Amino acid sequence: MAEKPRTPGFETLAIHAGASPDPATGARSTPIYQTTAYVFDDVDHAASLFNLQTYGYIYSRLTNPTVSVLEERVAALEGGRGAIAVASGHAAQMLAFFSFMEPGDQFLASNKLYGGSITQFGRSFKKFGWECVFVDADDPENFRRALTPRCKAIFVETLSNPTGVVVDLERIAGIAHEAGLLFIVDNTMASPWLCRPMRWGADLVIHSTTKFLSGHGNAMGGVVVDSGRFDWAQNDKFASLTQPEPAYHGLRFYETFGDLALTVHGHAVGLRDLGATMAPLNAFLTITGIETLPLRMERHVQNAQQVAEQLASHPAVSWVAYAGLPSNPYHALARKYLPKGAGSVFTFGVKGGYDAGVALVEGVELFSHLANVGDTRSLIIHPASTTHRQLTEEQQIAAGAGPDVVRLSIGIESVADIIADLDQALNKTKRA
Repeated sequence: MAEKPRTPGFETLAIHAGASPDPATGARSTPIYQTTAYVFDDVDHAASLFNLQTYGYIYSRLTNPTVSVLEERVAALEGGRGAIAVASGHAAQMLAFFSFMEPGDQFLASNKLYGGSITQFGRSFKKFGWECVFVDADDPENFRRALTPRCKAIFVETLSNPTGVVVDLERIAGIAHEAGLLFIVDNTMASPWLCRPMRWGADLVIHSTTKFLSGHGNAMGGVVVDSGRFDWAQNDKFASLTQPEPAYHGLRFYETFGDLALTVHGHAVGLRDLGATMAPLNAFLTITGIETLPLRMERHVQNAQQVAEQLASHPAVSWVAYAGLPSNPYHALARKYLPKGAGSVFTFGVKGGYDAGVALVEGVELFSHLANVGDTRSLIIHPASTTHRQLTEEQQIAAGAGPDVVRLSIGIESVADIIADLDQALNKTKRA
């Protein structure tokens, strides 16, 4: 009896998935294919590529060998069938919805999302005639109550940025699939090391690769990962993938490519027309970053847990919103979906309000005061004086960015140094 092929472990996939020594030179690291176009063998070869009859490279707006390695690697880590890498996390969201939305269509989304996503969904998507209905995801049944015949998808974050909300992925997936809808999960804050949403029913997974996947604050990017399990033909909602595509002589993507339908469509139509291409250098840097993802995430969450526990008892801190703390309302969900740790990005309230928040971010020495997360370095920001400063105080509080709120992205430095830096800076807030 033949043995089943061994499934590689996560750490092995993070280093090897999608890559092999370069056949031309033997280079072990994936080369940076810094080229715009590729030579065809002959006219027939060119025609078969343009007709999507043969896999290969035409133009780097559509596909690139370095980017392809990244796509295969992230798909493997998430347990997906295929992936489309793009220029940023926002570009990934745009391309994902572009694949199946039409003017007049609607989708539901958690109201506890990254602020940039709320703006993109609530404002910019309206220009395409797409309507987003925001729902309180704390009660999954709110999604069922909000369903309309125009709905095509439900969108949530595994672990929200910056409020640290954990959603019940399994229950929301069930509601989406009962209604014949696509379930889309942004897994940026967790990374596939902490959570693989497709195990809980996600059809598409989105990442801003700029964050934990690249991990070093040096490469912009995003990716859409397709599970390959969604039945695009189960109803008439997804015509762009089931009906003839005029630009490809009436080809039907789902009929022709099956479980790779969205992946092929994302390259052949999405990148062709939206042009949100990932640069080969950024793909290379992200591939390199992913090789150490398991090691980094272990340290990120270990450090974050200790920092959150220290802050929870600090006299200058009024509250800490971290799902790794037993007192947190999302602690039980975090133990189910994030058993290895509740991420490393969270918020807390500093006593003294706005002035104390400003004093804190100006008083740190090890932390970097900037607008990013997921770096090897520890990062800090006071939203009310930066990213949310244009809002009224009432709007800031509603957005989870009140005057006392400080967001941390805990890095992989020595945790004692991280805690010491916060402690000395918090002591300065008393004078403020």
